[in-house]
Amino acid sequence: MTGPEEQRDRRYDVPLSVASPGAGPARTNGHRPAATADEPDTAATDEPVGADVPNATVTGVTPRGAGRAPVPDGPAVPDRPGDHWDRKVAGGLAFLRRRLSGDYEVDEFGFDPQITESVFHPLLRLLYRDWFRTEVTGLEHVPADGAGLVVGNHSGTVALDALILSAALHDQHPARRYLRLLGADLVFRMPVVSEIARKTGGTVACNPDAERLLGNGELVGVFPEGFKGIGKLYSERYKLQRFGRGGFVSAALRTGTPIVPVAIVGGEETYPMLADIKPLARLLKLPYFPVTPTFPWLGPLGMVPLPSKWLIEFCPPIPTAHLTDSADDPLVVFNLADQVRETIQQTLHKLLERRPDPFGP
Repeated sequence: MTGPEEQRDRRYDVPLSVASPGAGPARTNGHRPAATADEPDTAATDEPVGADVPNATVTGVTPRGAGRAPVPDGPAVPDRPGDHWDRKVAGGLAFLRRRLSGDYEVDEFGFDPQITESVFHPLLRLLYRDWFRTEVTGLEHVPADGAGLVVGNHSGTVALDALILSAALHDQHPARRYLRLLGADLVFRMPVVSEIARKTGGTVACNPDAERLLGNGELVGVFPEGFKGIGKLYSERYKLQRFGRGGFVSAALRTGTPIVPVAIVGGEETYPMLADIKPLARLLKLPYFPVTPTFPWLGPLGMVPLPSKWLIEFCPPIPTAHLTDSADDPLVVFNLADQVRETIQQTLHKLLERRPDPFGP
């Protein structure tokens, strides 16, 4: 539909093409005063053909409004109180129609961008933006396109940090990139959790899958501490655990992908682990069984995370394109893994100084 301003631009002011000497002031705006006895009617000669026809090509015709102040539009019509919810309902119905008709794409790993952005990210947005009041810095260090390996610290008893990182990165990065998370085998052995992990872009933390994703130009997220990081006691908070054998470095080296360290502060206080009941963990075949200030004492309510203040900072990328021939050299791999680990640890110290109160504003 054409707006009022555009409609005005399509009409034209037509000056007289023939003016009789002494005939008086020139006529403008396409209007012709009434003819008098001394002045013959010149309508047939001084009105160009097509003057009232939009888009007509007329020599000497100027657009309406040229050289004068614009005519103000009428007042904007405010939305009705129910318009917002009408749009939400219409969007929800359209989403269901696409899902039922199969009008959506899933890649070879099971990643479903449509359901990730429409269902999971809105839920995570409530957590990272409103509950944890997350501040994200250093996004300029994350590649706008092409492959990148984001390496972060792991903490918090429940791996919320990985989910918060992926949602915040997608929402706040100018390119709105998806972070393809690498998860432990246990995640993909749990019936419901496995399906959610696949739908949101996760896959098993193994070199073949990581290299395929990086080779496809994806942004991949990995947490080398694994269960050692999220299962440590609160007394060891923000002390990075061992990074394993550096498999993530080998994947980056083989594909020439830059490594982007990221430090996350806030996860340690969401479920502070005071103790680990190891016999119960072995019975349930879990890596640990946590005891926190609220769990298991409050039952299901103990799963509500404490509203800690979160800070996330992406560090400058570490290039690897010049080291592709050293992917199988243990010395190069371990040195690079130590460099990444030290970068994250130093950044954690800096962020903790910025956030002296874990539950402050």
